[in-house]
Amino acid sequence: MQSKSKSIRPFLGAKNFEISRQFYADLGFSEVKLSAGFSYFFTSNLGFYLQDAYVKDWIDNTMVFMEVEDVEKHWNELVSLNLIAKYPHVKLVPIRTLDWGKECFLHDPSGILWHFGSFN
Repeated sequence: MQSKSKSIRPFLGAKNFEISRQFYADLGFSEVKLSAGFSYFFTSNLGFYLQDAYVKDWIDNTMVFMEVEDVEKHWNELVSLNLIAKYPHVKLVPIRTLDWGKECFLHDPSGILWHFGSFN
C-alpha cells in the first residue's frame, strides 16, 4: 500500500466492562467514553478500543504486544501498581530474555494477555 498509516487500534473485549475500565485506568491509560459499553483507551500515541463484549474463545486467544523502551523499568512499574492484589484474575509473569529481546507478561481481568517487550 502506498498510503501512510497513522495508528492501529485493536478492539478488546471485557468480561466485566467496569472492572476492565478501572484496571486500564490504573495501568495508566486515559479513557475517552465513546458510547455505553465502548471506550477508547490511550497513552502517548498508542491506543485500543475496549468494549462491553465477552466471547470466551475470543478473549482467551487475544494477545497484545506493546513495545516499551525499558522492560525492567516497565516491570518495576507494573509490580508497584499492586494489580494482583486489587484484581483477582490478574497475573504478572516476570521478564524473560530471548534471542530477539526481553518481555514480561500481564493478564488483564478478562484474561487478555499483554506482552511488554523490547527488541535487541
